[in-house]
Amino acid sequence: MTKLRVGVVGAGMIGRDHVRRLTSVVAGAEVVAVADVDESAAAQVADACGATVRPGDRLIEDPDVDAVLVCSWGGTHEEYVLAAIAAGKPVFCEKPLAPTPEACLRIVEAEVARGHRLVQVGYMRRYDPAYRALRRELDSGSIGAPLMMHCAHRNAGVPGFYRAEDMIADTAVHEIDMVRWMFRTEVVAVRVLRPRASGNAGDLPDPMLLILELAGGVLVDVEISVNVRYGYDIRGEILGENGTAALGESGLVAVRRDGRLASPVAGDWRERFGAAYDAELRSWVTGLREGAAADGPSAWDGYAAATVSAAAQSSLRTGERVLISEIAKPALYDGSTST
Repeated sequence: MTKLRVGVVGAGMIGRDHVRRLTSVVAGAEVVAVADVDESAAAQVADACGATVRPGDRLIEDPDVDAVLVCSWGGTHEEYVLAAIAAGKPVFCEKPLAPTPEACLRIVEAEVARGHRLVQVGYMRRYDPAYRALRRELDSGSIGAPLMMHCAHRNAGVPGFYRAEDMIADTAVHEIDMVRWMFRTEVVAVRVLRPRASGNAGDLPDPMLLILELAGGVLVDVEISVNVRYGYDIRGEILGENGTAALGESGLVAVRRDGRLASPVAGDWRERFGAAYDAELRSWVTGLREGAAADGPSAWDGYAAATVSAAAQSSLRTGERVLISEIAKPALYDGSTST
């Protein structure tokens, strides 16, 4: 294969950013078709990269499209991913795989029926250098057996259309997937606690604290704060029997001056995780061009994250601890949390 011919469904912020990656950052791919419900947005993106504009279903069926990148609104993901599976085409789907566990399960069942993996889900933290270094440290055994992990996910602010459930389904879901990958195990129960509300919160239940119980006994607490004003701040520290390991802040400069110590804070997710987004798409494109077996976040990972997310949303409403109920993992996905 000379270049992987990619069709992109969704010309919003993340879609435009991925088109930029595929055309100017990641070698071996070209964007040949773009779809969006807003045809003018699709045309603008397509014109910039020399692609054609097609409706989403026709784009997927197009024989000149080798693989599909789904970046549209989450409620449309199931339709497009199922269409790609039916067409036998690899599909990279931005999170969420689908809005509900039931929808994700339909995708899992379709892929299992197909007999081989075609789906990768956009959980980019697995490709972030800091998280990968933290996982290597955990795997080395240097801090002993893990006992707990403390996480924080802080946004300077969120758009007006952001809803209460988005604090879990859109924001905390990154930590939900990350801890499954970090500890190579499933979440078995979740509880959401609400402290005093921030004066910046408006109608949102902000901040909140998720308590995730993992199979094997590790506990993970996740602080979600989406109106902290000062920047985009991601933190993670693992407590082991013999020590701790935490995410570093490599690449940042600490300045000591006038009796103060100051370090810059990322402005948003694009600044903090830009390299991870580059790496995940580079890995996807390279793997497909080389005919390698899919090894990124799978449809099963999308289903598992959606299941925990739904349970957490239930806990947010009731304040109760909620047990996670999942189907048995199909053999197709053995090892899918270990990439």
